[in-house]
Amino acid sequence: MESKLNLNFEVVKRARESARNIAKNTQEFVDKHTTVTVERTICRLLGIDGVNEFEVPLPNVVVENIKKGNGLEIGAAMLIGNAMVSTKLTPQEIAEKIDRGELDLTKIPMMDDFEIKMAVNAIAKKTVKTIKNNREKREEYLRRFGDKTGPYLYVIVATGNIYEDIIQAKAAAKQGADIIAVIRTTGQSLLDYVPFGATTEGFGGTFATQENFRLMREALDEVSEELGRYIRLCNYCSGLCMPEIAVMGAFERLDVMLNDALYGILFRDINMKRTIIDQYFSRVINGFAGVIINTGEDNYLTTADAVEEAHTVLASQFMNEQFALLAGLPEEQMGLGHAFEMQPDLKNGFLLELAQAQMAREIFPKAPLKYMPPTKFMTGDIFKGQVQDALFNMVTIMTGQKLHLLGMLTEAIHTPFMADRAISIENAKYIFNNMQDLGNEIFYKKGGIIEKRADEVLNNTANLLNKIEKMGLFKTLEKGIFAGIKRPIDGGKGLDGIVLKDKSYMNPFIELMLGGNN
Repeated sequence: MESKLNLNFEVVKRARESARNIAKNTQEFVDKHTTVTVERTICRLLGIDGVNEFEVPLPNVVVENIKKGNGLEIGAAMLIGNAMVSTKLTPQEIAEKIDRGELDLTKIPMMDDFEIKMAVNAIAKKTVKTIKNNREKREEYLRRFGDKTGPYLYVIVATGNIYEDIIQAKAAAKQGADIIAVIRTTGQSLLDYVPFGATTEGFGGTFATQENFRLMREALDEVSEELGRYIRLCNYCSGLCMPEIAVMGAFERLDVMLNDALYGILFRDINMKRTIIDQYFSRVINGFAGVIINTGEDNYLTTADAVEEAHTVLASQFMNEQFALLAGLPEEQMGLGHAFEMQPDLKNGFLLELAQAQMAREIFPKAPLKYMPPTKFMTGDIFKGQVQDALFNMVTIMTGQKLHLLGMLTEAIHTPFMADRAISIENAKYIFNNMQDLGNEIFYKKGGIIEKRADEVLNNTANLLNKIEKMGLFKTLEKGIFAGIKRPIDGGKGLDGIVLKDKSYMNPFIELMLGGNN
């Protein structure tokens, strides 16, 4: 791609190399450890599902049994496989016996390693085939209906009731939306278990459960058939259950997942080591399932200044890219995030925003960039809000952003009504149609405000990444370099759920899934 910004790609190369080294150094820690979430995810991939009479998910029951017996270091796969060989029961039957107190995985004598691995791999291969079939079903829809070349119009539903969400999602699709994001209920990211079944109560969103995923996917498939275009479904696999929710999404054919390497650390105070381990497995799963991940750099600008801290957004994009590549997730599935959060009274703020968006487009040419609308400076003045969103829409079409979360003129007032979405969709469609080729028609003034701004941010980013490379990611997070938020390495939620792997540890799904569509 020819650089309209006259970017120095030697600096880009230097920044990317630093990010690669940061990710590789951090991955050495990841490869040596597992977490309770990773092990629960393996339970789900082996077919364990459901809850007991106290609404405790059976994957939690199994992993708690392993943890009490100090068996986490060899992993759920090895212990469940051993029980399968010893008892001739299925993983689900084993889980139910553990729940009844009839079986303790850590007290069963260990059987032959080869037999254990054969038993586990037989199930693992069937599970992986199911996920691959889901990916192929999505691809068949896209072959049949075609896919959109311009920005995907991305809207949210957030009633708290999955059945109400479905009504609103179908309406949004008929109004022109391409992606429906079901916002997750407040606080779910801090639950160390995944709720079960269809849910009708939530605050600020709806619980992410496998049944809710299934219901919404079914509804969007119906409306896709009716409209003759594929409607994508988005949810969240951030938080303490990151890889578990990724698996649920893979089973129910979600298309987009919020899946950031740093978000939970910075904005939910989840322990940094726990998050870094969990994000790896979740991205392996998403990569294999063909899911586009959304990263959370836009959130930095809700606490930090968009002008002063722009380089931290780009630095995080570089690191998210490298963490994703290590997990086998291709660039075409990296919805790297950023946001239109310039102070409205800032002189030439639009030019600075244009520089940031164009720079992201040129540095990550294959990525379906996720661009977020104004929120921090929306005041409740719906007329001004509509203009702010129009400027945001203009940047998207001029710079080729892909996942375009529509701004709402009623931002800061209430959760969007169906009419609010309709107005926002019309705003975007009008601008995207009228300005469709504007980006290809214009170049930026050499030595002008836009070019200078991009050069400044890029150089600051390369310098920051070089500093992080020397310091290490964990120490960087302790110092509060991202979003001005400091997190202690041994603080935060979920620290007690981490364990060092034994040499006999086994996770067959990494090998089966790593590398994408195997």
